[in-house]
Amino acid sequence: MLKEMVSMGFPVDSTTGNAYVIYYSNFGTLSEMEVAYGRLKMSRILIEEEAIKSISLAYLKKEKFYSLGQFVRDVGLCRRNVGNLLWNLLLLSYAANFKMKSLQREFVRMVESGFFPDLNTFNIRALAFSKMSLFWDLHVTLEHMKHEKVVPDLVTYGSVVDAYLDRGLGQNLDFALQKLNINDCVTVATEPLVFEAIGKGDFHLSSEARLEFSKKRIGRMRILSPPISRNTSP
Repeated sequence: MLKEMVSMGFPVDSTTGNAYVIYYSNFGTLSEMEVAYGRLKMSRILIEEEAIKSISLAYLKKEKFYSLGQFVRDVGLCRRNVGNLLWNLLLLSYAANFKMKSLQREFVRMVESGFFPDLNTFNIRALAFSKMSLFWDLHVTLEHMKHEKVVPDLVTYGSVVDAYLDRGLGQNLDFALQKLNINDCVTVATEPLVFEAIGKGDFHLSSEARLEFSKKRIGRMRILSPPISRNTSP
């Protein structure tokens, strides 16, 4: 259809070109996806955020973390119209492989390049540090987060809880959690691509299960509860 469209004299614009890449990243092989992205580059059409995420998800599903890193570098880490997305994906490519030195090095490069860490940036680091039981790095991340006034979410809170409980250090948990405002940690605001690469922590999973149970319970109570009768007599 695309060839027919071009043969009829219709140009491939940004919307069409990016949709083409998204289609192949969702339904094609990695090779087909990479060819589609290559064609987009040759046409000098800028790849947009949705297409970047689609390609990244395809690499993550196949655990092609090195390829993901190469892709975001090729797109251009200094692009600012997508915020921290490209830098965060690069950090994710290292965190998913637990290449901690590379993770730290690229994080420093990100900051030196004038990009300010956001919630996804911090949670990528926090989850990796939690799984590797790197408590000092985890504490530094929380302090940095507080300094930048980035509000934590359930993922941040869970990474701290899991790190301490996995090592049987529950008695020290209160000290660690003093750096977080628990009232802020009731929602999940983290990019889903992070979970595709690193997974969800035990605390996060149990919290979601409890929340789902509570919703179903409230729903059943509403169904079973008799309607409140109203006395309309004067």
